[in-house]
Amino acid sequence: MIANLEVNVDDSPILICYDDSDGAKRAIEVAAALLVDRKAVVLAVGPPLTVGESYASLGVMTPSFQELNEDDALARAETGAGLARKAGFTAEARAGIAAPTWDGVVQVADEIDAAAIVTGSRGFTGAKEL
Repeated sequence: MIANLEVNVDDSPILICYDDSDGAKRAIEVAAALLVDRKAVVLAVGPPLTVGESYASLGVMTPSFQELNEDDALARAETGAGLARKAGFTAEARAGIAAPTWDGVVQVADEIDAAAIVTGSRGFTGAKEL
């Protein structure tokens, strides 16, 4: 159970990193309990090119994989923003494309002057979780 502890930071929005995992969903719930009445930007970061797409790009006619990946990231971000709104945030969805993912997170955090960055656990255990 989460203690009734509220963190008081300035009016800058928080950045919620969202990948549709259970950990990301839980992170929204925890953030809502700690960071009450905040603006939030929910960010999903997609890769510029997946491994499978890199092989497909060798073909004659290839779609814009970066555009497809950004559309997919935006759909995830919209889902996360909906959850954030239900949790009490004033939330907007945002998509990014970056490799490595953390680079996209840092860029957006700097751009919006984020008061905090919220991420969920990726379900790793042991040394990987650290």
